[in-house]
Amino acid sequence: MRKILVVGAGKSTSYLIDYFLEKAEHENLHLTIGDINPDAIASEIKNHKACTVIQLDIFQDEARKKVVEESDIVVSMLPARMHMKVAEDCITFEKHLVTASYVSEEIRTLDKQAKEKGLVFMNEIGLDPGIDHMSAMQVIDRIRDKGGKMILFESFTGGLVAPESDNNLWNYKFTWNPRNVVLAGQGGAAKFLQQGTYKYIPYHKLFRRTEFFEIEGYGRFEGYANRDSLNYKGAYGLHDVLTLYRGTMRRVGFSKAWNMFVQLGATDDSYVIENSEGMTYREFINSFLPYSPTDSVELKLRHYLKIEQDDIMWEKLLELNLFDNSKIIPLKNGTPAQILQFILEDSWSLSEKDKDMIVMYHKFGYEQDGKQFQIDANTVVIGENRTHTAMAKTVGLPVAIATLAILNKKISTPGVQIPIRKEVYDPILEELKDYGVVFKEYDVPYLGYDPESVYDK
Repeated sequence: MRKILVVGAGKSTSYLIDYFLEKAEHENLHLTIGDINPDAIASEIKNHKACTVIQLDIFQDEARKKVVEESDIVVSMLPARMHMKVAEDCITFEKHLVTASYVSEEIRTLDKQAKEKGLVFMNEIGLDPGIDHMSAMQVIDRIRDKGGKMILFESFTGGLVAPESDNNLWNYKFTWNPRNVVLAGQGGAAKFLQQGTYKYIPYHKLFRRTEFFEIEGYGRFEGYANRDSLNYKGAYGLHDVLTLYRGTMRRVGFSKAWNMFVQLGATDDSYVIENSEGMTYREFINSFLPYSPTDSVELKLRHYLKIEQDDIMWEKLLELNLFDNSKIIPLKNGTPAQILQFILEDSWSLSEKDKDMIVMYHKFGYEQDGKQFQIDANTVVIGENRTHTAMAKTVGLPVAIATLAILNKKISTPGVQIPIRKEVYDPILEELKDYGVVFKEYDVPYLGYDPESVYDK
């Protein structure tokens, strides 16, 4: 019996757990799920003959080390900051490790030990990062293999609400960690490369600098820049590329509306509001506005943001019940960002039958035989319901497929790594097609520019 340990059973694990249990008999697997709150795990999973569910606090060293030692491979679905303890145990007890998180500097320090012990430490094998790496490298390698030279790469991913469940003015609901949505773009300027020139967008301007594109069958979208696109020059071997831009995708109009919260200061996570517990939504909004003995909160906010009463931006704010004096904030000493998250979850949580949608879009520009070409590629995945979401499918399935491939020695190169090698990405992308994760490619006229002809760029 081959033993898989999954640490953390949050929103992104429904398809991952299903995959392991469906393969359990044929692949001779036993799954142990360790979570801080095992009561939240569905009874059909707890009662499955190939599954054991345990209460696990990863900060309890003895219990954590015991379950890692008893496993053959460990899947950590914990928040990124919590992986290190599990990773160190995997080195100690010589176990492979799989995560969907970005490679941290801490995890990177384990590379030499992992290689010496023949251990695969596969990271960034979810959706973004994950499917984005694999689908991009498959096309980039194909272009290079036929003699092409990459000159442009752009990539956007969005966790959105499916068209049939899109029933609010923001065209958005939370399908992933709401805190990450509220804090998106903070921590420094967005950095990217455009026509050979380094570009930077400070946070307070991020949501007003967007790109637009069409996805066949799904309409128009916008994208804003991720924090650091330049990291991917080395990872993807794009040292000579002229344009390198990665971003987050939303429906058109979201970014302009979100910018109201940025300008108001409601996304700030650097200080606490001391009297936040018991504050109403209306009082929260008013706390950012100038004092006036005569003007209402609504009027002050419209003046502050320079929006008219008949503007759709104003309708979007009203829809969130921001001026409701009966809506109470229960958070004690919450930061503005934490309070805003609470308010938005009130309106943007998926209902039981809601479906989410994942959209990923890549643009590849390359030169070959003196000519310039462009390939556009995209995939759209629709979720089933609030539990089996498109987000859970596209994060969890690549993790699960990679885990089984490592167990079966189909992925064997040791060390701390991300899925950018053909050995990894080809079979995983092929199997994902069976689950409806399929990329469509289009040859289109190259839309870049000759850098010699662009004045000052």
